[in-house]
Amino acid sequence: MLLLLYSLVSTVLAFTAAGASSRHDAAALLAFKAAAIGTGATALASWNGSAAGLCTTWEGVTCGRHGRVVSLRLPSLGLSGTLSPAIGDLPRLQTLDLCSNWLHGGIPASLGRLRHLQTLDLRVNTFSGELPGNLTACKNLKSLLLSSNRLTGRVPAELADALPLRLQVLYLNNNSFTGPLPASLSNLTSLRRLILGINGFEGPIPHDLGRDNWLRGSIPADIHVKLPRLQYLALFENLFSGTIPSSISNLTDLQGLELSKNGFSGFVPRDLGRLKSLWNLQLDGNSLQAGRTEGWEFMDSLTNCRWLKVLALSYNNFTGDLPASVASLSTTLEELYLVDLGISGSIPSDIGNLIGLKVLCLVNTSISGVIPESIGKLENLTKLYLDNNRLLGFIPSSVGNLTKLITLSAPNNNFGGSIPRHIGKLNSLTSLDFSWNYLNGSIPKEVFELQSLSSTLDLSHNSLSGPLPFEVGSLANLNTLSLSGNQLSGQVPTTIKNCIVLETLLLDSNSFQGSIPQPLGDIKGLRTVNLTMNKFSGAIPDSLGSIHNLQHLYIAHNNLSSPIPTDLQNLTSLSDLNLSFNDLQGEVPKEGIFSNMSYPSIAGNKHLCGGIPRLRLDPCSHPAPSKSNAVRLKYIRICLATTGALVFVASLVTTIMLLHRRPKQRQKSQPRALLTEEQYERVSYQELFDGTKGFSEQNLLGKGSYGTVYKCTSIDEGTVTAVKVFNLELSGSTRSFLAECEALRRVRHRCLIRIITCCSSIDRQGQEFKALVFEFMPHGSLNCWLHPTSDMPPVTNTTLSLTQRLDIAVDIVDALDYLHNHCQPPIVHCDLKPSNILLAEDMSARVGDLGISRILSENASKTHLNSTNSTMGIRGSIGYVAPEYGEGCAVSTLGDVYSLGILLLEMFTGRSPTDDVFRDSLDLHRFCEDAFPDRILEIADPTLWAHSDTNDGITRSRVQECLISVIGLGLSCSKHQPKERKPVADVAVEMHAIRDEAYLMFAGSLAIDMEGKAEAKTAQ
Repeated sequence: MLLLLYSLVSTVLAFTAAGASSRHDAAALLAFKAAAIGTGATALASWNGSAAGLCTTWEGVTCGRHGRVVSLRLPSLGLSGTLSPAIGDLPRLQTLDLCSNWLHGGIPASLGRLRHLQTLDLRVNTFSGELPGNLTACKNLKSLLLSSNRLTGRVPAELADALPLRLQVLYLNNNSFTGPLPASLSNLTSLRRLILGINGFEGPIPHDLGRDNWLRGSIPADIHVKLPRLQYLALFENLFSGTIPSSISNLTDLQGLELSKNGFSGFVPRDLGRLKSLWNLQLDGNSLQAGRTEGWEFMDSLTNCRWLKVLALSYNNFTGDLPASVASLSTTLEELYLVDLGISGSIPSDIGNLIGLKVLCLVNTSISGVIPESIGKLENLTKLYLDNNRLLGFIPSSVGNLTKLITLSAPNNNFGGSIPRHIGKLNSLTSLDFSWNYLNGSIPKEVFELQSLSSTLDLSHNSLSGPLPFEVGSLANLNTLSLSGNQLSGQVPTTIKNCIVLETLLLDSNSFQGSIPQPLGDIKGLRTVNLTMNKFSGAIPDSLGSIHNLQHLYIAHNNLSSPIPTDLQNLTSLSDLNLSFNDLQGEVPKEGIFSNMSYPSIAGNKHLCGGIPRLRLDPCSHPAPSKSNAVRLKYIRICLATTGALVFVASLVTTIMLLHRRPKQRQKSQPRALLTEEQYERVSYQELFDGTKGFSEQNLLGKGSYGTVYKCTSIDEGTVTAVKVFNLELSGSTRSFLAECEALRRVRHRCLIRIITCCSSIDRQGQEFKALVFEFMPHGSLNCWLHPTSDMPPVTNTTLSLTQRLDIAVDIVDALDYLHNHCQPPIVHCDLKPSNILLAEDMSARVGDLGISRILSENASKTHLNSTNSTMGIRGSIGYVAPEYGEGCAVSTLGDVYSLGILLLEMFTGRSPTDDVFRDSLDLHRFCEDAFPDRILEIADPTLWAHSDTNDGITRSRVQECLISVIGLGLSCSKHQPKERKPVADVAVEMHAIRDEAYLMFAGSLAIDMEGKAEAKTAQ
């Protein structure tokens, strides 16, 4: 009886104690809820305050057999408050899962009281502060998951010292941890996954992690001894450096090794193939090495990794031939990345053995040869990138077997022949890019029948000919259609209206004719239309004015006539419009895009009138000007160029000043080179003599290598021009005159010097006389703005703002892009520098001085470099001339890119490449490179700050961001090795993006009112 009574009392006491414990846990959870829900009032609604339902109805709560809380799982509930220290009052808690919420603040130290805790998952929140050191008390912890927060500081040494040996998973990735890794991490012998990516971990790593010392930030040589069960090691995107030790191959359980985007160097361990379980190997973004004689052994070894799925080797210092063993890698390989490497050779002929391949990325290398026919065996391939290589030959018809292909990209190679019709079998294809090759023949209609194409169809800059098939209307889902720079002809089919989601239509630089299709107005999503440099005639369709999303419309250099549709001024989204060099007539609208229009957008349309005052067109009430009259232009003073800088100028205006002509019969035997002079209305020596007051010093604008530039005022009309008089006593001056005539005869672009007329005559002494006449540019050369001779302090009226410099840079790049890529044949400028950049009344830029330019031959025009020596010696000016010219290399477009890079650096640092500070190994490129990107404001031109508040932290930050972009572009253009420089077409795209981004950032805060500036200059 007593025994029974004792049993009943014990049971009652146990239930009483359990009830008290439940109430204790409930109180802790309610305190947690109060802190965690933040603004999420609906979260944890089932936690009603009654301890009775704690273990049965409270969301995410699990209890053990004694009624105590053992698990709290609340992922993805939108919790937005803080983590209450009361969580430490759950003594039996084994699992705490709060991942994917918005919890912020610090991780409370009270977690160290949870002695039974096995899993702590706080991933994907916004926790900040340092890692609590007292987590060492959690002796049963198996998984510590803290990735994707805002944690900072170092990993405490005592934490790694005391973490339990049973810890299997440690995720600290995507935080802001810094400093070295504690040596005691190697004591975690049960560790299976160590994920530390995207932090600031660095060395020196403590030497007592293993038998051998660690190099700064390197992997320990005896990591296999300390972490024998490790299956996944991810150190990507940190500051680790040193070599990858060969002993890493002893981690035989390793399945994933991610070392991307660090500073590892040296050779890749040659026996990585011992990692038989390896499926993910990412070594990209380091300074690892391999060459022709050593370093590629690891690739042969990897053929033993029969489960390998991902291999990323991009952005390293690998050179030499691509090993043939690539084709012997595992058939399970799904992704292979070989980007921006110095490798050469050819694609292995057995590449088709990799039947599991889904992504093949072979981009920006020196790989040559043909695409092997066996590529057609890669039937699982979804993405094929072959951009910017030296591949040649025909595109194999076996490509048509890749029916799962989504992206096929192979621009900027040397492919020839026709586009295979078998591409029409690729019914999953969304993007096709064969631009910048040598493809010829007509475009197969099968390409336009690929209704899956939704992103891009880019066949631009080839030699494709024939009409545009009416099947183009089948591309109902296409976003971008680019056929620029071919030889396509005929009319644009009206079926193009069926491309209802088209946003970008680029048909420029072809031979399309007839009228611009009226149905373009039915494509309401169009944002960019470029139809320049064709043979379109007739009127501009009124329907274009109904495309309400249109942002960029270019229809220059055609044969269009009739008035400008007034509906275009109603397009509020339209930001760029170029109607130049047509035969448009009538009144220019004044609203919308036309309210801020500059003359280049309508230049070359001599029968236009009216418009806003800045266009300086005749009023529409006046009769159209006859050919014997000149437009009377009022200009302000020109900034004189410094001695030795050749300054000659050209206007934005396209109307020709016709002076009295002296007829001259051309002899049949006259050399063909002189025929270029007959392209222009001729002017007499006497008229130039009178207009310059006898070529007096008071009209001197500047002197150059081959001649002198004078200001010339027409006696009859009062029109101001600039005359470049050649010194024919100098060797090469006649050749310079003819070269400039020939170059200017070929070019028509708003950002290039435009010739008015020429003079080839006899002077008063009976000597031969040659001169070129250009229209006057009121703001002189870029050189005198960057390096003024006056000692006056910089003010807004005498210096260039950041946005002005960006606009000027865009104009320069556009001019160079036109010379290189839109002239047939291409033209290399050879002397790009600030004194050859002239500024118009609205401060837009014009590239001039084509006196030593080189017109490339048909074969050389598509070759960046060739081995023949230049017949003219080093071409260009000291400080701007490409280094390869000094080594005997031929003139190339990449030589101009080098000069452009130096010019960009000069424009935004204010330092000339010939400054005295640059000597020995220090030049302008190295000067900028050393400061890039952290000290970019230290090297910026101080006069930039005359246009903004230096004390405004936001402005300084935005200026810094912009300078990093544009100076970074200048550095990439001015690299020593030509093959490392960007082609100017890519530079143009990037420069426009930088300028547009700057406009968005500054929202007008740094913009200069050009009309106000002109008035201020006039007042001077």
